[in-house]
Amino acid sequence: MVIRRLVPAAYRPVLANRVLRRLILGFAVSYLGDGMSFVAVAWLAIELAPEATAGLWVGGAVAAYTLPGVVGALAFGRRLRRLPPRRILLADNIVRGVFLGAVPLAWFAGALTLPLYVGLLAVSSLLHAWGSAGMYTLMAELLPEEQRLAANTLVSTLNFSATIAGPAIAGVLVTYVSSALVIGLDALTYVFLALIVVTTRLPTSRPPVAEVDEPSAARGGFAFLRSHPELLGLLALTWFFNFLYGPVEVALPLHVTNDLNAPGTLLGLYWMLFGIGAVLGGLTIGALRQLPLWPVTIAIVVLWGLLLLPFGFDVPVAVTVACFMLGGAIYGPFVPLSVTLVQAKSPPQHLAAVLAARSSVLLTAAPLGTALGGPLTTALGPRATLGVSGLATVTLGGIACALLVAREARAPRRVRGRPR
Repeated sequence: MVIRRLVPAAYRPVLANRVLRRLILGFAVSYLGDGMSFVAVAWLAIELAPEATAGLWVGGAVAAYTLPGVVGALAFGRRLRRLPPRRILLADNIVRGVFLGAVPLAWFAGALTLPLYVGLLAVSSLLHAWGSAGMYTLMAELLPEEQRLAANTLVSTLNFSATIAGPAIAGVLVTYVSSALVIGLDALTYVFLALIVVTTRLPTSRPPVAEVDEPSAARGGFAFLRSHPELLGLLALTWFFNFLYGPVEVALPLHVTNDLNAPGTLLGLYWMLFGIGAVLGGLTIGALRQLPLWPVTIAIVVLWGLLLLPFGFDVPVAVTVACFMLGGAIYGPFVPLSVTLVQAKSPPQHLAAVLAARSSVLLTAAPLGTALGGPLTTALGPRATLGVSGLATVTLGGIACALLVAREARAPRRVRGRPR
């Protein structure tokens, strides 16, 4: 009874759903595996690659862990959207588990080459975007509309929490055991989730994928975005913000190894503290909703860029660690704030199509930024790449701020002109 009082009222009916509790357990375990691979994927590429081309291979490996999901979302859409969400989620878990599991097997056999490693990562992620769609569709079928926000928030919090525990565990394992073994553990977490999906009685009566995934709906969303400059501007801001974040995932592990000559435990510490900051920042969303959404969203872009700038200089490690944790607190609220802006500015009859178009565009941002991080780090070095990413992000926020000020300055003139 005491535990029940400690749980916020919004989450009690969600956690009272026995089927959803089982699924949430599986999601939490798979998120933990992804959190560990966040460190291990880059670290194994560093171990396998020649020093001269390490940046290129790290960028390729990190991009391969996510970017092919965009290809899968487009290539398999016609076939997968006809399947029940349970089968979509199960297919993603099986593909992820099998091909990630092949990485440690090839490594122990002495047959793991860099092209094979990147290829296995790429195939493992082909269905991952669809797996995420299947997950959220299942949650929507299990819960009434008034409980879905709480459920989505709970799952999002688990994801951020995994970036705390996962990198910390992986930092120890890649230092004292093997980075290939960590990727094998990630594969086992997907096997665990697949077993939960198979052994849980799930709803099958509703359509497998919502109509928002239909191409016609997406085209309608793009047409609506083109006719509404404010929403189109928000989409552009979000895309470039995610794109400029991408090189950080490549440059940070190389910064730890090359610039600082530090072990994997430091990389794990960076991402663990980033996750802690993101969780704490996410918990402030309720207060942030009382603020003007556009100015707060732009402020997040500028502040994140400013907190990356110290990485470009030879400052003490404690400074960059503190900046990265604070950066997590700044970065964490961006997604819910930007989605709230879309919801506030889109008519209800167009909201689903707009969100579908938004998702299809944003799928490419961070992976392309990550892919760019490889050659950028090779050309400039890890420290300079982190600093350039921060400077470019601050510039992006400055441009967005100038456009916002200009729009607000024009608004009163339009209002005053109407009576005349």
